[in-house]
Amino acid sequence: MSGIGALNKLTERHQRLGKTLHLRHLSPDCRQLLQNAGGLIEVNIQEDQEYRVVTDAG
Repeated sequence: MSGIGALNKLTERHQRLGKTLHLRHLSPDCRQLLQNAGGLIEVNIQEDQEYRVVTDAG
């Protein structure tokens, strides 16, 4: 919860300055924790790209 509290403070500071805080490249676990935070933090998962590891199988 301390991490969510810190993000909430950062978000509030940015809003006072008319700016938006964007978090990108979050793990699925992080996304779930932020969604569970409810009204404190807004997360837009659709903007986040999905990356894959390339391997040489041959």
